[in-house]
Amino acid sequence: MDFGVTGKLGGYYLSEQYRKNAADKNEGASFAELAATKATGKTENVSFKEMLKSKYPGAYYNVMDTSKIDSSLWGRNDYPWDKYFNNNACDSILNWKPSGAEPDMQSPTVRAKMNAMLGKIAVVIPPELEEKMKNNTEIAQKVIERVDSFLLTNSTPGENEGFLMTFDENGEINHACVVGELKFTVSSSEFVEARRAKEARHAEYERLAEKAALKRRLMEQVRL
Repeated sequence: MDFGVTGKLGGYYLSEQYRKNAADKNEGASFAELAATKATGKTENVSFKEMLKSKYPGAYYNVMDTSKIDSSLWGRNDYPWDKYFNNNACDSILNWKPSGAEPDMQSPTVRAKMNAMLGKIAVVIPPELEEKMKNNTEIAQKVIERVDSFLLTNSTPGENEGFLMTFDENGEINHACVVGELKFTVSSSEFVEARRAKEARHAEYERLAEKAALKRRLMEQVRL
């Protein structure tokens, strides 16, 4: 299931947990509004988790390697995305396998799972990336900016929504899920394909640059 798949979900309000944990200045603010807020102050020696919790006080944060999750499983209606909305998510979720036929998106169990994610944010970082960010605040800041960009791009004004983002070791989103009162979208393959296309373009640019440099050297030798 790719982004663009939609379905009606029950109407839930912004989670009380998020509201209670949010700083006074962020009370009642939408995720898109929070994402648009520029961070202030120094960021030296501030961990990624601290940056995330400072800007999105109710966000759930887990360190897990989701790179091996099959995109076909991630896109199933019965995939347990809601299990990531926990600050101590169990690693067993990484090995989840379906136990039967895929349920309809309007089934009570699927609807309940979606409703449980509304009004919340969950971010999952692999151990390799967390280690990089410990030693490089700039990398941590770039990942925060990707979180902001994802929220701004996928938020619908006035709608109560939930967002799940998982990152690869290079700080790129490799899986995502967005749930709202009137929509449900998941994606993994498009992020992977976009990254591969970017890497392919970069490799092609380098090949052409190397070819052009070689041609210049040959022409210089001919002149000599």
